[in-house]
Amino acid sequence: MALLTDRKAKSLKPTDAALPHGGIVGLALHPLKTVGHGQWKLRYISPITGKRRAIGLGSYPGISIAEVTQKGLEVRELLAQGKDPLEQAKLAARIKVQVPTFAEAARLLHAELLPGWRNKKHGFDWINSLEMYVFPIIGDVLVNDLKPSHFADVLRPIWLEKKETASRVKQRCHAVMGWTWAHDFVSGNPLDVVTKLLPTQKQAVQHHPAMPWRIAPCFWRGSLANYPRGETTRPLLGFLILTATRSGEARATTWQEIDLARKIWTIPAERMKAGVQHRVPLSAQAISILEGQVGLHDEIVFPSPTGKIPSDMILTAFLRRERAPSDAEGRPATAHGFRSSFRDWASENGYRKDLAERALAHTIANQVEAAYHRTDLLEERRSMMQAWADFLSSSTDGCE
Repeated sequence: MALLTDRKAKSLKPTDAALPHGGIVGLALHPLKTVGHGQWKLRYISPITGKRRAIGLGSYPGISIAEVTQKGLEVRELLAQGKDPLEQAKLAARIKVQVPTFAEAARLLHAELLPGWRNKKHGFDWINSLEMYVFPIIGDVLVNDLKPSHFADVLRPIWLEKKETASRVKQRCHAVMGWTWAHDFVSGNPLDVVTKLLPTQKQAVQHHPAMPWRIAPCFWRGSLANYPRGETTRPLLGFLILTATRSGEARATTWQEIDLARKIWTIPAERMKAGVQHRVPLSAQAISILEGQVGLHDEIVFPSPTGKIPSDMILTAFLRRERAPSDAEGRPATAHGFRSSFRDWASENGYRKDLAERALAHTIANQVEAAYHRTDLLEERRSMMQAWADFLSSSTDGCE
């Protein structure tokens, strides 16, 4: 397409169609009410929302073709970096005119960081943790009014009970306040000294409460055996238990990962804790659950009612409601704890350690041992996972 010339632009009439720039994709001169005058607009698809948008780049002839060409190239460069030029313009305007609240600053930083994250789930978890634990307490506070005591109030309820979560929330709050510091909204980062206001965390490891494997069939039969089509929680938890996988791995399962014909679930490396692809042999019971999910969503196997990947809290809340028994007094079993239930069952029933460890996708710490195990033992694991499923669904051991 030929480049737009001044001769053609100066002849633009109010009734004419917009004139394409010719050198910048999406850029065109739209007519105004006066002959030879127009508005430069660049249409694009937002890399953040996927929606069609348009950004104004000034008026002709005030902004010449040469000047708008440079502006258009800058917009296209932002898009190539995964940034939305309209959001960047809003950010620049906001920085100039007012101090943001903590929630506003967090969302602006999140929008900047999101294009650089390979794992979209991490981006969701990043902002979701702040929405859950931080925004309800200090989200509306201007960042230049925040003190260490504010963040201590945020962290204190989870500091001892949910140490890993508290650590992530603290780290993300530190990043937000670091961003405000870099933009001269604050003179220091209050997260640097917040631990001085919090109790010392004990270093002892607290394991996830796990259901004793001998009573797992009772729980299966009483709480997971029957459910209406379209429910999310029970089929998801049942699938997680049958496959001995982590909550995040099961919740984010997609149909692209499932091979029903070969009865294999292939979890890509980017969704695995160890960063290595993991194949899961599917038992007949797991296949039955999957077949019941067909048609509910085009991509997500266990969609929430809103059509998104369900939150980990739906499993936690369900196990609490069911008062799922565990090996930790006064605490219900957790979804993650069923991996321990499976591991204990495998040991007690004579399955080799390497089979059970591969089923759990554990990394082999011993480098010499790892060198001799270059296969994932898929078919050997298949019979073990079917035996685990048969035990859960048909055994009556331990039931009253």
